[in-house]
Amino acid sequence: MTAKADTAEQNDETRAMTGAEAILKVLEEEGVEVIFGYPGGAVLPIYDALFKNNSIRHILVRHEQAAVHAAEGYARSTGKTGVVLVTSGPGATNAVTGLTDALMDSIPVICLTGQVPTHLIGNDAFQEADTTGITRPCTKHNYLVKTVEALVPTVREAFHVAAKGRPGPVVIDLPKDIQLAETVFPDRVAGVTERRYQPKVEPERALIRQAAEMLASAKQPVIYGGGGIINSGPAASDALRELVALTGFPTTLTLMGLGALPATDKHFLGMLGMHGTYEANLTMYHCDVMLNLGARFDDRVTGRTSDFSPNSKRIHVDIDPSSINKNITVDLPIIADAGRAITMLVEELKSMGFKPDKTALDKWWGAIDNWKKVNCLSFDQTGEVIKPQHAIHRLWEMTRDQKVYVTTEVGQHQMWAAQYFGFDEPNRWMTSGGLGTMGYGLPAAMGVQVGNPDGLVIDIAGEASFMMNMQEMSTLAQYGLPVKMFIINNEWMGMVRQWQELIHGGRYSESYSASLPDFIKLAESFGMKGLRANTVDDLDGVIEAMLAEDGPVVADIRVAKEENCFPMIPSGAAHNEMLLGPNDKAAKPVSEEGMVLV
Repeated sequence: MTAKADTAEQNDETRAMTGAEAILKVLEEEGVEVIFGYPGGAVLPIYDALFKNNSIRHILVRHEQAAVHAAEGYARSTGKTGVVLVTSGPGATNAVTGLTDALMDSIPVICLTGQVPTHLIGNDAFQEADTTGITRPCTKHNYLVKTVEALVPTVREAFHVAAKGRPGPVVIDLPKDIQLAETVFPDRVAGVTERRYQPKVEPERALIRQAAEMLASAKQPVIYGGGGIINSGPAASDALRELVALTGFPTTLTLMGLGALPATDKHFLGMLGMHGTYEANLTMYHCDVMLNLGARFDDRVTGRTSDFSPNSKRIHVDIDPSSINKNITVDLPIIADAGRAITMLVEELKSMGFKPDKTALDKWWGAIDNWKKVNCLSFDQTGEVIKPQHAIHRLWEMTRDQKVYVTTEVGQHQMWAAQYFGFDEPNRWMTSGGLGTMGYGLPAAMGVQVGNPDGLVIDIAGEASFMMNMQEMSTLAQYGLPVKMFIINNEWMGMVRQWQELIHGGRYSESYSASLPDFIKLAESFGMKGLRANTVDDLDGVIEAMLAEDGPVVADIRVAKEENCFPMIPSGAAHNEMLLGPNDKAAKPVSEEGMVLV
C-alpha cells in the first residue's frame, strides 16, 4: 500500500461523521446484524444513516412493544444482543412493556430511543418524555447522552452492560442534536469499556469444594436449573448434562430453563412449579440437598416459602448477588456464572473420586418413580372435540425431527406447551416467564425467525393473547418470514377463566371473548395461508399442511372450551398441596419417607 493510499485510509477511519453515523459504526463494531424498529421524527437522523448503510438490516415492526419482543426472541435464540430503535415520547413509552419483560427474564437488549434536542429537554416539547426516568425501574441501566463526545463510549459500554453478568435491557436516550452533531470516531482502548462494570463470573474454588462435599453426603438430592444456564451459553447445558450423568441425581428445570437438560433424559423430572409435574414438586419438597443453578426462586416455583423444601440444605449458584437470599434463605451461596460453576463442580467431583450413595439414591429414585405413577400429565382424548393437551403433544410429535423453535403467548396454552412439548436443546424455547406478557409470542417468533432463517419457528398461542400484537402479521408478510401461528382457540381468556372457576366461585367476569375474527380470513387478508381444525380427525392434516407451507401460516385449532390446566399448585400453597385434577381439593397424602399413600 502506498503512503498516499495509507493516509487516505487513515483519514477515512478518523474522518468527521455525524453522531447517527457513529452509532451505526459502533453497532457494526459490536457485530450487530439486525435492528427492530419504528421511525419517528426524533430518530430520523439514524434512519437516514441506515438508508446509506449496507451492513445492518432493519425490520420495520408495527408497534414498538413488538420491536422489543422481537429483539428478545432474536437474542434468546441466537445468544446475541438484540437491538431496538424507536422514537421519542410514545415510541419510548410503548417499548416499556418489552423492556420490563426483558429485565424480568434477563434478556440482553439495547434500546436506542430518540429524544428532543438537548435545549428543549424539560420544556414539554412535542413528543418529549422523561425516558430515562420512566425506564429506570425497568432496565438494567440507562443513559441520556448529553454530548456527542460521550456518544461512542456510551454505546460501547451499553453493549458490555447488557450482555455481561446477569443480562438485561439497556436504554440509550439520544437527543436529536447529538445525532446530527459531528464527531470523530474514537479508537477502542482495551479495558476502558469494561472498567466501570466488572461482574463476578468465576466461582470461588473453596465454595465449589464445599458444594461438592454437600452433594456427596446427600441422601435425597435434587438439581434445580433455571434460565441462568441458558443465558450462560450452550457449553453450560453441556456441562449440566455431564453433571447429571456423573451424579445420577434427579433434575428439574424452571419454565425459563427448559431445554438445558434434554426432556428425554432419564433423570429429568419435568418442569418445576405451579404447573410443574407432581414428581418434580414432591422431589423438591422432600429433598435433603438442593443444588440451584441459575434460578432465582421465583414465587411460581417456590409456592408458600415457609414450606419450600423445609428439610433441605440449599446451594444457590447465581451471577446476580441481589438474588441471593432474596426470596429463599440458602446455606451455601455461590456468586458466579452458572456455566463456569457447573464445569468447576464436575471437575471437583471427579477429583475427589465422587461416588453417589447407591443405596440411598436407589431408595430416593424408588420414591420418585412411585410419584411418577400418578401420571399427572395424563389426559383423556375421547370424542371429536380436540383437547388442547393433545393438540400440542401432536405438534411436538410431528416436528421432533426438525430444527424447531417455539415461542408462546401467555396463559393456559403456555403451560400446556411447557408440559407437552419436549425440548432437548437450549435456546429453542422462548416464552415470557417473569412478567407474563400477553402478546409476546408473535413478535418474539418474528425475531427468532430473523435470527434463524432456516429454522421452523412456531408461535403456540391463545386466541386472546394472540390478538394483542396480531398487527405483526403485517411484518411477517412484508419480510416473508415463514412463522407458523398455532392458535389454541377456546374463546376464553383461559387462565383467567380457570382461576375464576377454582378461586372465585365460577363468576366469569369479563373473561369470554364474544367477538373473534375469522382467523382464516384474517390470514388471507395478509396474503398468507389460513387453516382450521374443528375435530380430532382434522388435527393431523392441519399440522401437516401447516408444516408443508413455505410461508407464514395461521392454524386455528378449536379446542375444548373449558379445559383446565393441571397439575396446579394453588397460589399460596406448598409443593405437597398440588391439585391433580378438577375433583382434587388437595394433593395426595405423602408419608415421612416421601412415598405416596394409596
